[in-house]
Amino acid sequence: MTARRPLRPVLASLWALALPCLPGCGSDDDPAGPQLPPCEPHVPGPDDPFAQAHDPDSAQIALASSVAARFAADNVATDLTWDWGEGTAMYGFTELYRVTAEPDLRAFYAAWIDHYRSGGYQHLITSSDRCPPALSALALYTETCDLGYRTIVTDTLHYLNEEALRTPDGGINHLGTNDLFGVSLWVDSLFMFGNVLTRWAEHADDDAALDEYHDQFLIFAAHLQSDSGWFKHAHDWPLADQEDDVFWARGNAWVTAATYDYLRVRQARGEQDAAVEQAIARQVEAIVAAQDPQSGLWWTVVNRPGETYTETSASALFAVGLARGYRHGLLDAEVLPVIDAAMQGVTDRLVDDGGAGHVVTGVSGPTMVGDFDYYAGIETDDGIHYGVGAVILALVETSGL
Repeated sequence: MTARRPLRPVLASLWALALPCLPGCGSDDDPAGPQLPPCEPHVPGPDDPFAQAHDPDSAQIALASSVAARFAADNVATDLTWDWGEGTAMYGFTELYRVTAEPDLRAFYAAWIDHYRSGGYQHLITSSDRCPPALSALALYTETCDLGYRTIVTDTLHYLNEEALRTPDGGINHLGTNDLFGVSLWVDSLFMFGNVLTRWAEHADDDAALDEYHDQFLIFAAHLQSDSGWFKHAHDWPLADQEDDVFWARGNAWVTAATYDYLRVRQARGEQDAAVEQAIARQVEAIVAAQDPQSGLWWTVVNRPGETYTETSASALFAVGLARGYRHGLLDAEVLPVIDAAMQGVTDRLVDDGGAGHVVTGVSGPTMVGDFDYYAGIETDDGIHYGVGAVILALVETSGL
């Protein structure tokens, strides 16, 4: 771990730069801005290390492209809301674009971001669930160096640092600026805001943003992680009674996917985070043990096999995290059969019904905090945005392994 640097001064300087920047801002040459690496526009191509490592000609990438094409055919980009589900789908699109450089992918997520960039989005960034769109904005900024896109990211960082309510020990309130139900931690947040911290830290070489993920993970783990390695859904949520032996699969999978991306960036900087590695390793032990041997998937109540149903989005996100861990030397080859079985199960859930591409099936609907009967009663549906994003991310991350 590097020495801690206060997050507030770093983000305050970014916020000062962002305030005067309106849609159409251009270069990164403002001398009054913070000292950041020079921005040089970069359009992903087949010679990029990321593309080469993820095998653009693989069956996984072809299938991911089919899933993305179907989602784009079934949805109008400018009709998508500024929220976590859509943000997860577009995160998948941006990662796939890094491999394929397919213009239609970029056109879709750019149309979505540009719609809100021109029409207004700042009033929407009020909770953890409203942070994922910043990932697409950051991708567009790295491609163009257009400060209007960077402003979306810095607005999101400003929300996290200056506006979101926090627990007494500093955990970021899942509902952000809303204290109607008190201040609570939800496991989803580690993915929703955590990816923004990690990817911004990677882009800007920002110690403080990366250290903030470290802090948030340990705060969340202290309140949510059980001795079994699994994470509870929420801490201090007053509207539902949680049961100590009930763990929601997708909530846990958000953590796996986001945390191995964070550890990937630490490793690329020549650093380690032993505390986070140890905590997530406990979860991985539970993940491996809980995989359904027949389908390769995981049950929606992950520790109660056979009592609910196996679920697509959680299974895909577990595969994302495990594949990232293996690809970057954080997990050993023992996880490869687990990843392979998971991806076989996920691809079995992709249906070509004669439309524009494959439909993602078997995704549980949006999920609040509840007891066993509540989680078991959540119905599944097809083509749900966050399920599409999870599957694309899994297909991309497991390609070329």
